[in-house]
Amino acid sequence: MNHPTHAAPAREGLVYLELFVLGAIWGGSFLFMRVAAPVFGAAPLVELRLACGALVLLPFLWPARRALTGRWPLLAAIGLLNSALPFLLFAWAAARAPAGIGAIANSMTALFAVLVGWWMFGEHIGARRSLGLLAGMVGVVVLVGAPSAGMDIGWAATAGVAGALCYAIAANLVRRHLAGLPSTALAAATLVCSTLLVAPLAAWQWPRTTPSAAAWLSALLLGVLCTGIAYAFYFRLLERIGPTRAATVTYLVPLFGVGWAWALLGEPLTPPMAIAGLFILGGVALSQSAVRRRPPKDELALCQRADG
Repeated sequence: MNHPTHAAPAREGLVYLELFVLGAIWGGSFLFMRVAAPVFGAAPLVELRLACGALVLLPFLWPARRALTGRWPLLAAIGLLNSALPFLLFAWAAARAPAGIGAIANSMTALFAVLVGWWMFGEHIGARRSLGLLAGMVGVVVLVGAPSAGMDIGWAATAGVAGALCYAIAANLVRRHLAGLPSTALAAATLVCSTLLVAPLAAWQWPRTTPSAAAWLSALLLGVLCTGIAYAFYFRLLERIGPTRAATVTYLVPLFGVGWAWALLGEPLTPPMAIAGLFILGGVALSQSAVRRRPPKDELALCQRADG
């Protein structure tokens, strides 16, 4: 006997649980980078992350190989912007600043996607999203300009913001040039391309001393869990609940990023970080409320990236 009145709330509860878990996983990526980046260096850590993520997603790539024929130069370019460069920037920042800095800066992705869509494709922004962009930029100024935990974190915050901008450009390019292709296969293809692109730099900078067990474990979890498994998990959510609702994970990532770093590494949430986070997340909330008025197909680019 079916009980439809109870089935829908149960499914809704599962969606919230999955979003919560995904936010926790992606928030943990900044913790893992903070542990492993000072030991491995940015390029070797990113190479391990890309390779592990690509291996997890390879089963999704093979069935879609014919659809990707002739698109590999574009996939390589998007992989550079969507994975290689931002991963390098966030790993470089993680070696120099608290994990929360990168997690907060990463939240600018959704706002930059709006700005890039206007700049590259002439898309309308509107008053609400303009206000969201302004709030986000104020948050960036606070984040870049204020010291944190006795450290000058300006360059690290700048690197994180630049990584978020790379994500936004890549998301708009995917929407414009690769729409209609299997999303998980695209993620796998761009990770494979990025792995090849970063490999020479990683080999050149590979650490001379053997990294610790904690650094190795963090690097593997960053690649397998936070990249490969999380990507597959995220694209499954996209298909089930749509991009607008899936984008709400953007609000959870910095909260978990800061929370994990405080609980496990003892890194504090400083007043400037809290103020910057409030401005940036407030801007994202304004931006997303405006996006809900648009057709679902046009929303996809705004939630392509929420991880570090």
